[in-house]
Amino acid sequence: MTDDMLSPSQEVIRRIEELRLALERHNRLYYVEARPEISDREYDALMHELERLEQEYPELDDPNSPTHRVGGEPLEGFQTIVHAVPMLSIGNTYDADELRDFDKRIKRLLETERDLAYVVELKIDGVAISLRYENGALQYAATRGDGVQGDDVTANARTIQTLPLRIDAPPEIAGRVLEVRGEIYYDDEAFRRLNEEREKAGQQLFANPRNATAGTLKLLDSREVARRPLNIFLYSIGDTDFNLPATHFETLQALDTLGFRTNPERCLCRSIDEVIAKTEEWETKRRELDYAVDGLVIKLNDRRLHGELGATSKAPRWLCAYKFSAEQAETTLESIDIQIGRTGNATPVANMTSVFLEGTQVSRATLHNFEEIQRLDVREGDRVVIEKGGGIIPKIVKALPSYRTAESKPYAFPETCPSCGGPLTPSEDEVAIRCLNVSCPAQLQERLQHFAGRDAMDIEGLGDVLVRQLTDAGLVKDFADLYHLKVEDVAGLERMGEKSAQNLINGLELSKTRPYPAFIFALGIRFVGITSAKLLCRRFRTIDDFRQASLDDFQSVEGVGDIMAQSLVNFFSNLENNALIDRLFAAGVDPKPEAAPDESQHVEAVAGKTFVLTGTLPTLKRDDAKKLIEAAGGKVTGSVSKKTDYVVAGEESGSKLDKAKKLDVQILDEPQLLHLLGKA
Repeated sequence: MTDDMLSPSQEVIRRIEELRLALERHNRLYYVEARPEISDREYDALMHELERLEQEYPELDDPNSPTHRVGGEPLEGFQTIVHAVPMLSIGNTYDADELRDFDKRIKRLLETERDLAYVVELKIDGVAISLRYENGALQYAATRGDGVQGDDVTANARTIQTLPLRIDAPPEIAGRVLEVRGEIYYDDEAFRRLNEEREKAGQQLFANPRNATAGTLKLLDSREVARRPLNIFLYSIGDTDFNLPATHFETLQALDTLGFRTNPERCLCRSIDEVIAKTEEWETKRRELDYAVDGLVIKLNDRRLHGELGATSKAPRWLCAYKFSAEQAETTLESIDIQIGRTGNATPVANMTSVFLEGTQVSRATLHNFEEIQRLDVREGDRVVIEKGGGIIPKIVKALPSYRTAESKPYAFPETCPSCGGPLTPSEDEVAIRCLNVSCPAQLQERLQHFAGRDAMDIEGLGDVLVRQLTDAGLVKDFADLYHLKVEDVAGLERMGEKSAQNLINGLELSKTRPYPAFIFALGIRFVGITSAKLLCRRFRTIDDFRQASLDDFQSVEGVGDIMAQSLVNFFSNLENNALIDRLFAAGVDPKPEAAPDESQHVEAVAGKTFVLTGTLPTLKRDDAKKLIEAAGGKVTGSVSKKTDYVVAGEESGSKLDKAKKLDVQILDEPQLLHLLGKA
């Protein structure tokens, strides 16, 4: 069946939106907030499902989809640095069969059947870093960020004792420009001491060494960072102006010679069979290390082939990660609590007898939903087996019925909300049970956190702890109450002084003029993510436009399906929701409308045409090229289909260029694009 014959059902449209929202949330939790909720494998499964649906239904593709992203976002509070060479992701494998598939894929691309040599390195569970040296001196250190740009953490990186601040080598050996990449981490002993100090100070403990590393690099005071013994391993070279060795193994040796700290636990394997043998060896041997690793990285040794293989939009084709299988432990399930989310969704959480697992004490695990409890048949008092998915997220794998007593009973699903006492109602369209009371305190806290989030109203200083304090004290009962807070209200709360209170009030004032899409997203309308909010706000430019829109009006917006459209109608026909919006506006909230498209700038040859950008253009950044096309009336999408009019290809173009050739889509280079735009 061809692309033109496929027509997405409403279930498909809804599923794509759900996947995008979920992946964006998990991206932020992992890369920005350093508190992931799902394992790498579970994340990959969601990403693969979304990739499959977008390929099957290219008309639903969105340039802002998580499938077009590399990772997280730069953190607030630091200057941003654009990477000279993008810091891409690494594709994951989980078993020998997937490693063999990786090897076969490379051989097929290289059109060879001979054995290929690979370098196997430990995958350190820390934070990726890029370090740029010029004329031998460290110029800056930048986190990976979104892969294109990251945060300038130079002051914090300089505190790492094992990192050279200057390279003692002449330019003919080290060049005048040298960018090296590596991983900053805590070893086990340093992590243990850090958590002991935090416990004594009454501070929240870090869940694992990676979280601790991310938290340390977030600190704006490098003097505090200097008191924490961060460490680093370097593992590759990015941008440079001198010729690198022919192989990756020799490149690591060159880094050693230049004084960089590389991981000695690396080896050169002559075939994929040797690689697989190493993975089996390290499944057990990893427990002997004094720092955390979550897998191995397998890199094609011949660097001359790296350019030939190229990369996808997210990951190089010449390397992959092998993720270790999860360790398991036994413990007792003492009780099951119910947590209520911002949409009223009731999530069961297991409270367990604390047990040590993969470097941390574990006492809680999510049970996802009530169907999961039924599937596992877990009961309060059960002996259970737990593991950390991807080495991070505790979850119950199975119950051990042989330990049950005669008093053991199946879990009785709750009928009332633990927060407000209202009824819990099964959802008609999801595997979920919800509290429908919009005034439920638990929902209010979650909704306020969402309202204050970065893509929403971006209210600096309004974190989850302060949200709980404000709601517990009765100071905030809805979004509008935030804008009536006074310094003296906030300063009187625990651990809040006048300066912190004033910072919050300042943050609230700044949030009043956020863009309209951010305001619509902040309202927490079900199924409406930030991308959907941007699409909607191009059509509905004021709140009255939203209020007056019909179901057909919402459905006519590209990317908005029946489910989302009905949710929008439900929201804006609700009297309480409209009263809340009115109170927000009365309190001074005045979101900036989206600028109307200037059709006078449209170019006849471009207007209404669909473009796909791939590879690196000689002078234009991809965002700049996209803006030029959109200003001329064109549309930029993320994937190639028969409906694509032009593919603009730069250096290191990948599969999109190949697909364009197969579909006979017209291909442009940068000069041809500029000529089409009338800019040449």
